[in-house]
Amino acid sequence: MNRTTDDDRALPPALADLARTEIDYADGEGIDFEPYDAFDSAEETTDWLCQWTGNPELDGGTYRVFGQDGTGGLAALWYGRPGLPLAEQPVVFMGSEGECGVVAGNLSDFLWMLADGCGPFEAVMYGADESRPDTALTALAERHATTPRRPARDILAEARAEFPTFAEDIEALCR
Repeated sequence: MNRTTDDDRALPPALADLARTEIDYADGEGIDFEPYDAFDSAEETTDWLCQWTGNPELDGGTYRVFGQDGTGGLAALWYGRPGLPLAEQPVVFMGSEGECGVVAGNLSDFLWMLADGCGPFEAVMYGADESRPDTALTALAERHATTPRRPARDILAEARAEFPTFAEDIEALCR
């Protein structure tokens, strides 16, 4: 894992706005995602990563955890692009049962993914083939996104193509 010396734990404005936006789970038909109003601390992130992988030697410094699904799977910005700002880093998901994957190439694309009705859990578990636009999340993306609006399936495909070994790299860290 690349380690970063940047310890900025302030939510970008888009994530702060997301934390104030209701996400409709719609009895299992919506988005299973609960955004946080602050990033997890460095200590919490390292503890989580060590527990998730069973590897006590890891450091969670390359992740900024900003939300979870109903089972406790976590969504994070991952410093997968050294030297770029936090909002330009990919969004990843690591589920409670060992599922993991890159879900969006950057924060803006993640906002468009949510606007299209797909959360990080759904993207990793089921893909993003079905579009279910959400009015409130579309308005949020329109306020904050710097990338063009695209269907969630395209965003997911682009992210997976750019970081094709993320899941395997994480699996290699597991003990």
